[in-house]
Amino acid sequence: MSDPVGKLPSELDQLPDRDTEETAEWAASLDAVAKAAGTRRAEYLLRRTLQHAEAAGLALPKLLETDYVNTIPTSAEPEFPGDEEMEAKITAWNRWNAAAMVTRGSKYGVGGHIATFASAAWLYETGFQHFFRGKEADGSGDQLYIQGHASPGIYARAFLDGRVSEQQLDNFRQESGGNGLPSYPHPRRLPWLWEFPTVSMGLGPLSAIYQARFNRYLQNRSIKDTANSHVWAFLGDGEMDEPESTAALALASREQLDNLTFVINCNLQRLDGPVRANFRVVQELEAQFRGAGWNVIKSLWGSAWDELFRLDTTGALVRRLREVPDAQFQTYATRDVAYIRQHFFGANAELVQLAGVLSDAKIAECFHSSRGGHEPRKVYAAYKAALEHKGAPTVILAQTVKGYTLGAGFESKNANHQMKKLTIDEFKGMRDLLGLPIPDSAFADGVVPYGHPGANSPEVRYLNERRAALGGPAPARKVKHVALPAPAERSFAPLIKGSGKQEMATTMAFVRLVKDLMRDKETGKRWVPIVPDEARTFGMESLFPSAGIYSPLGQTYEPVDRDQLMYYKEAKDGQILNEGITEAGAMADFIAACTSYATHGEPMIPFYIFYSMFGWQRTADQMWQLADQLGKGFIVGATAGRTTLTGEGLQHADGHSHLIASTNPASLNYDPAFAYEIAVIVKDGLRRMYGEKPEDVFYYLTVYNEPKVQPAMPEGVEEGILKGLYRFNEASSLESAPAADAPKIQLMASGTAIHWALEAQQLLAADWNVAADVWSATSWGELRREALECDEALLRGEVRTPYVTRALEGVTSPVLAVSDWMRQVPDQISQWVEQDWTSLGTDGFGLSDTREGARRHFGVDAQSIVVAALAQLARRGEVPASAIKEARERYGL
Repeated sequence: MSDPVGKLPSELDQLPDRDTEETAEWAASLDAVAKAAGTRRAEYLLRRTLQHAEAAGLALPKLLETDYVNTIPTSAEPEFPGDEEMEAKITAWNRWNAAAMVTRGSKYGVGGHIATFASAAWLYETGFQHFFRGKEADGSGDQLYIQGHASPGIYARAFLDGRVSEQQLDNFRQESGGNGLPSYPHPRRLPWLWEFPTVSMGLGPLSAIYQARFNRYLQNRSIKDTANSHVWAFLGDGEMDEPESTAALALASREQLDNLTFVINCNLQRLDGPVRANFRVVQELEAQFRGAGWNVIKSLWGSAWDELFRLDTTGALVRRLREVPDAQFQTYATRDVAYIRQHFFGANAELVQLAGVLSDAKIAECFHSSRGGHEPRKVYAAYKAALEHKGAPTVILAQTVKGYTLGAGFESKNANHQMKKLTIDEFKGMRDLLGLPIPDSAFADGVVPYGHPGANSPEVRYLNERRAALGGPAPARKVKHVALPAPAERSFAPLIKGSGKQEMATTMAFVRLVKDLMRDKETGKRWVPIVPDEARTFGMESLFPSAGIYSPLGQTYEPVDRDQLMYYKEAKDGQILNEGITEAGAMADFIAACTSYATHGEPMIPFYIFYSMFGWQRTADQMWQLADQLGKGFIVGATAGRTTLTGEGLQHADGHSHLIASTNPASLNYDPAFAYEIAVIVKDGLRRMYGEKPEDVFYYLTVYNEPKVQPAMPEGVEEGILKGLYRFNEASSLESAPAADAPKIQLMASGTAIHWALEAQQLLAADWNVAADVWSATSWGELRREALECDEALLRGEVRTPYVTRALEGVTSPVLAVSDWMRQVPDQISQWVEQDWTSLGTDGFGLSDTREGARRHFGVDAQSIVVAALAQLARRGEVPASAIKEARERYGL
């Protein structure tokens, strides 16, 4: 029989009590307090005791929530080191120009956001004036992940320091004509300013965590001293709803990333309305982060609240703040004092008594504007505490008013995220509030002017002096190109010469190549293998003992397989990033490694290997982020194709990743059939990405887990491999070659499909006297890219013939393309093939079966290729139509 409610056993029942009398005394004391002073006093004492125990380092479970007050009280705030009046003037100019830029742009219909930066202005300005280290200081400076919707404010500050012109401000969101500014932080569009793309919400916080982690990786591997680099991620409270935003919180605390600070702008509003209308998002976030092991600092209330908290001798105010939902508090920010007195302070007699000694002006100030995120002293105190905290990352929950200083028409309104402009009268009101010296005459023809105090003004001099002291402008992206030497040829030689009689899957061929490249004296240490807990699947366990798996703690245990040759080895200077079951985390790791050449001036060569189905399909948004951030590296979709991965079924069978990859302009996509093709592609990729003239591209290679004999590389095929197509085997080379006047067909195949095409070549010759040449199509995507470039050149009056057209020049027979992908993959090039074209593919859902069964099901096996070839030739009258039926019956189709 179970215990009654309230009498359930707890973990304490399992612990021996060495002094039951003392325990009883503590319990009796608590009962006495509750009886004499009330349960609220007892609760207060317990909370304070637990907080004291936590501060003393006692091993107790943490409180997940603290009171809805500032973590750092006013009395404990450090002295503010800056000129607060001067910084207020600078912030005022930034607020003005950010709003003016978006408003002026609205006449072109390009949009923009005003309210986000208005709420967060001091969160940024305090950092720029006192904390954010620039690229000209020692080391790499800080890494700033700017909230995308706040970009107008960053442009406004760059206008103030002279890095952005008035013309550029007027070209906000108008880039096609040149000299424009991108909507959000886009490094590819503005590579001298932005480092990190952040407006695909949720990816910024995830990437910030892995960037901080990668900084430690470089430090622990003695590649770059990153001890002075701090990662700052500015986020919105609504953005924290994205699952990626909180996906790696435990990693950050587990690895003690005290080089990382999240600053969450808690203006309590998302795009359509309150973030947590019926709840309190600040308390929710605090519990989430504290539960994950983060240091949490709340900066909620401005100094106007100090008087209220001093008068709150019973705790009634704190309790009321803890119970009011966010949407109601937003309503208080827009209503008059009488409403606040009735609906907030009227909740109980203690609050009515407190409100009785408060002036209307004090109540209005507290509820309408006084927030911790709007006061530089409170923001400074939070930032300083974050940097001084050791052993865990910090999150700062800063409460603000969305649309602050933009006027009553904007502040705390549900629709303010979509409001793109202010009227002239609203601008004049904003000018008066901010105290800016802009005369009415400046509003000529109803156009709001930009404002600038002058290049030699006290404001600009102060701004520049502070940035000089912190290491130069910020944000900024600076690339000092470091060319890597080409690896020794011996690393590529085993794949070039083939495997002899030994069978080897192309997945294994790639892993062997990388293992050899990691031994290179010049560049070996720069390889960064990344895998989401599937290294053994891809035959990478041989790298464990030699390269080691990165862990900031090293190996604190004896691995169960320590007596084996390929044992599981973790090391503080380990080279492999084995991320666990998180493709998003592995991709974030990859992005940090891919962009190390810019972030730290240290080019790294990452390769991220994964089940191909769980790459582009699962993390394609991050692939765009990678392209925007100008990343370089190798993405490897292993166990590729829809039929090669036996038995796994629908959700594991990838037949479309090359289609998704083809949508990314920075991705060079290859589907190599043989080991030597991999060698040629990787070698050229290293040249293109890390050589003397580096390109801002990355590679996607698909490799297969089907063991096959790997041939030696034929002569003169390198160009075709890289461009995407070459003739691998002519029908005339067969032992029983068809007659010279036999019908001809061209079989194009990529990846593992080359083997079905070669078998079909034999069957066509032996059974049907048809001569088939087999072509290896290493990249349908690169063939299309080059053909599109030719089309674009034609619009400029330049006549160029696409490579695929030239490669097939003189061929009069039809072309049949086949792959382990959907037909759309090879069909990408069909419009530039002048011969009759058809294709076979694996369209539809995957299924569990043997390779042979799956290929017969999709109609891409050798026998199906034969029937399709005969059908193509029959349509041309080159073989009798009866051959199609005969072949179907012969092969049991």
